[in-house]
Amino acid sequence: MEFHHVSILLEECLDSLKIRPDGVYVDATLGGAGHSFHIAQRLSPEGRLICIDRDDAALEHAKERLRDYMDRVSLVKSDFRYIGSALVSCGVEKADGILFDLGVSSPQLDVAERGFSYSKDARLDMRMDQQQALSAYDIVNGWDRAELRRILFEYGEERYAPQIAAAIERARSQRPIETTGQLADIIRDAMPPAARREKQHPAKRSFQAIRIAVNDELTAVEEAMEQAIASLAPGGRLAVITFHSLEDRIVKAAYRNAAQGCICPKDFPVCVCGRKPKIRLVTRKPMLPGKREIEENPRARSAKLRVCEKIEPV
Repeated sequence: MEFHHVSILLEECLDSLKIRPDGVYVDATLGGAGHSFHIAQRLSPEGRLICIDRDDAALEHAKERLRDYMDRVSLVKSDFRYIGSALVSCGVEKADGILFDLGVSSPQLDVAERGFSYSKDARLDMRMDQQQALSAYDIVNGWDRAELRRILFEYGEERYAPQIAAAIERARSQRPIETTGQLADIIRDAMPPAARREKQHPAKRSFQAIRIAVNDELTAVEEAMEQAIASLAPGGRLAVITFHSLEDRIVKAAYRNAAQGCICPKDFPVCVCGRKPKIRLVTRKPMLPGKREIEENPRARSAKLRVCEKIEPV
């Protein structure tokens, strides 16, 4: 797989992390190694960069992309939801900065054989980790109509989820749905003519929903946020780029919860819960890509960057 990945909100991420040459940093979503490359450039040999990905192709590519900085880089195959364990495996207790870019890597979308794309016909797959058992083929052909309807509506925010789920059930009763092209056609034909004429591809929301289900992405984000905040050193920063409302809602809620102090009822004369804030919000509103970045990379359009900082324990 050839990686031609464009890093989104690059300068904003680098500025937000406040990179010290001798610090310890984590790129929890290595992908095309674009962010990692620029972080590694800013580190001295005394610094450390831990790069995490569950895609073998991404890890192999990073060996070449980061070859001039491997004296300060550790590559770890793992799901980012296990970031705490990944750090321990590298002998690291706390990090000075952690970055998540929750977008699907461009090569995963662009290489037909990975089965992510509705515009390139290939076997249904969508696994970020190719060693994982569950694939899009299994979901489309094996999950019942009610569960398909649920994921299409909840993960894809697809208003025609009932019609699409019913159409999938009818089609697979005749023969298995094996390719992205077959599935895209079934989804399109299940939608009313007006919906087919919308600017975005009729299958976009459904493919997103199935991809999220295959890779358990939303649960992974919830678990990763809790572990990432716990893994920060005092003064360390967490920067997270999201690309759709479901992810952003999870990240925003995790930040809000970690930034909250006392939760005792207001009429209590003194605090009895003992709860202290773990972080402070660096960005109360997310940073967004500028017009020029969107023009150069349309995939950046929906990106949002939220940043928080670990508070010194009192």
